[in-house]
Amino acid sequence: MVRFGGRQGAAMARSDPDELERAGHGARPADAARAQALRVLIVSQHFWPEPFPINAVAEDLAAAGLDVRVLTGQPNYPGGRVFGGYRALGRGVDGWRGLVIHRVPLVPRGRGALRLGLNYLSFVASAAAFGLRSLGAWRPQVVFVYATSPAIQALAAARIARASGARLVTWVQDLWPETLAATGHVRHPLVLAAVRRAMAHVYARSDLILAQSEGFARAVRKVAPGRRVAVHPNAAPPLAPAPPAVGPDGPFTVLFAGNFGLVQALDCVIDAAERLADDPRIRFVLAGTGRLDGWLRAEVARRGLANVRLTGWIDPEAMPALYAESSAVLATLAPGGVLELVVPSKLQTYLAAGRPIVAAMNGEGARVVRDSGAGVAVAAGDAAALAQAIRGLAALSPAERASMGARGRANHAQHYAPAVLTPALVGHLTSVVDGSACAC
Repeated sequence: MVRFGGRQGAAMARSDPDELERAGHGARPADAARAQALRVLIVSQHFWPEPFPINAVAEDLAAAGLDVRVLTGQPNYPGGRVFGGYRALGRGVDGWRGLVIHRVPLVPRGRGALRLGLNYLSFVASAAAFGLRSLGAWRPQVVFVYATSPAIQALAAARIARASGARLVTWVQDLWPETLAATGHVRHPLVLAAVRRAMAHVYARSDLILAQSEGFARAVRKVAPGRRVAVHPNAAPPLAPAPPAVGPDGPFTVLFAGNFGLVQALDCVIDAAERLADDPRIRFVLAGTGRLDGWLRAEVARRGLANVRLTGWIDPEAMPALYAESSAVLATLAPGGVLELVVPSKLQTYLAAGRPIVAAMNGEGARVVRDSGAGVAVAAGDAAALAQAIRGLAALSPAERASMGARGRANHAQHYAPAVLTPALVGHLTSVVDGSACAC
């Protein structure tokens, strides 16, 4: 028996997507214009109510007039347990903000590398086995895969595209297997080689490959010769301008928001905080959760860092208030390899927040910070330089820091606002169907 589950209750769960639409749960009006809209299936292991940028992208594409559906798993990120109202082994359809969401079974990520691997593989297998069947009579013209980890979810998207006669567009958010090796999640050379072959298979079958940064685009072109590759960065919604958080003599709060993982190099943040413990004005707020949550709490206690506060997971809707209370925002990455090609998605949000950015990272991310004029960037992993940069920002006048923030907001509006990137993405998706040229 197929089980259906959704946060909006049993009334939103339907075995037939058309029935969901007729009931009006999360569906759009069935008019002539909509019937002619480009049909796009987004494949993403993570989707609402999990807090991922693809949520807003899907909503924006639908608002732009596309007929968008989403194929995803049962929500369990970041805690590793399936959200209330859902079942790990369930299949079903629910709705959110005008989108029809098709959910397939998976193994919750839980804790540890083994469970995470099972989580990744189970979604790939489940999406490949049940994805097309779950769509009923609806068929996509474009399958658009949001290829964050696990990037191999694109294998399921490629199978669905081939079976339905749709075009395949792969938006590369993580370079696999390079990211796996950089994070230490996978070290065995045979496994890494198998992942490399899988991604080569996906790239070879993609009608268009979108890369989240220039560095990613260069790397993909090397392993996908002859394929269409274009840069399409992550967007972040605009945030309302906020006045300076404090006056010249108030506390100087440095906010780190996001995942507590190995690649975030949070040991560098803790070392910098320890170097700044002699300045009672400077304090750190670390908002988020992740693999290193326990280590962070233990290390803060062991070192007696009264200048560091860990908030735990914060609802995304509460984040604008946290940005408004901060004096500066912090982004860090570990040094070397593929991480120097990454533009962390938090940078776009930081620019929109209008707060000075201090970054300890190399490569593409550091370039965005410096080119925007919105802050300072030091070498990845250099705790002494990071501490010095934070002291320098704290010594500036509120007017000088506000000028940095204003430059960040202007850079966001020019390069990373949905108003700019959504039409570009619509153009990319349309181009693979009608054969028009894209800037690749």
